[in-house]
Amino acid sequence: MTNILETVVFAEGEGTTSAAGTATGTAAGASQTPPANPVMSTIVTILPLVLVIVLLYFMMIRPQRKREKETKAMINAMKVGDKVVTIGGICGKVSKLKDEFVWIETGNIGTQDEKSVIKMERDAVRSVESAKN
Repeated sequence: MTNILETVVFAEGEGTTSAAGTATGTAAGASQTPPANPVMSTIVTILPLVLVIVLLYFMMIRPQRKREKETKAMINAMKVGDKVVTIGGICGKVSKLKDEFVWIETGNIGTQDEKSVIKMERDAVRSVESAKN
């Protein structure tokens, strides 16, 4: 019986190896390609990640910062008599302002003289409608 490992034909059909495993020929159709530039391959690998981060910045982070800036300006421009809505849904009129707090008049308790006033932080105000002069 002949040993199967005596002659092995490569996929190209050109070279053979002996039973010892040494190559007796080289593949004639195989061409040597120059090695790829490692800097270029790194750039091509990282470029999609950078593009996604830039896209997220312009689609999510920048508009959010703009809204926060507008809200901060609205809260700082609040004055006595303005109608406000809090983040909890309480509607009322500003009756007093301090540095960090706002007092909101929400309505009458019983008589016209008995007003319901709530003390809240300024940051708890969601929207402000300026009083008409």
